[in-house]
Amino acid sequence: MMNQTQVVADIEQGTVLATVEIAAAPERVFEALVSAKDVLKWWGSDESHRTTEWEADVRPGGKWRAVGRSKAGTDYTVEGEYIEVDPPRKLAFSWRPTWDAPNETRVTYMLEPMNQGTRLTLRHEGFGSRVPMVHAHGNGWQQVLRWLAGYIMADGPQPLYFLFKLLPPRPSFMQDMSADELSLMLAHGAYWRGHLAEGKVIAFGPVADPAGGYGMGIMRVTNPDEVSPLTEGDPVIVAGQGFKYEVFPMPRAVHI
Repeated sequence: MMNQTQVVADIEQGTVLATVEIAAAPERVFEALVSAKDVLKWWGSDESHRTTEWEADVRPGGKWRAVGRSKAGTDYTVEGEYIEVDPPRKLAFSWRPTWDAPNETRVTYMLEPMNQGTRLTLRHEGFGSRVPMVHAHGNGWQQVLRWLAGYIMADGPQPLYFLFKLLPPRPSFMQDMSADELSLMLAHGAYWRGHLAEGKVIAFGPVADPAGGYGMGIMRVTNPDEVSPLTEGDPVIVAGQGFKYEVFPMPRAVHI
């Protein structure tokens, strides 16, 4: 996924709109926007300016503050309060920089999940008729979003998680499978153990549901296009004996 940034400055409305697509889950992008351990690494460069301090109480009404220094050695501060906090979908806050004092504007991040990552849309509004500030912030946000995308994507593709269920041909399958079906299940287990060793699966096994047993597991891939070949390659599916898979994306996965 490309991290090309698009910026539009709406002079009549006094608003900056910018978008960037990042090959990472919304949760990872949201974390990078608010966490000091991330912000201090990506927000800035030696060629322009760099953030040196970051404080954020990430909740509605919570305050945030950034301190930085320009290439010329000039110190600056940007601060404000969080207005809306809806991780990992939305973050809105007031924006009060020392170079635009005493004016206050509003910034909103919208994070939209995509098949291979996140589309981040930024809206910076409230400039009114101050055209130079609209242009200046438009150029600034273009660079900031490039830094953000470059920082996250430097870590490589982020893992995507999917829960998968193997539905047997009948509810009583676990209790009355035939010898041939048992051989097929042994091949099924060997197939997924191979992918477990590769790291594409982090857990799998049978579930003894009183209403009818089934198989379940969790995949870990870097591209959603990997999911179908994994399930379709299972020997029980290839054999055409009435098994079928249900697969569900997991927006967040916490594991050891």
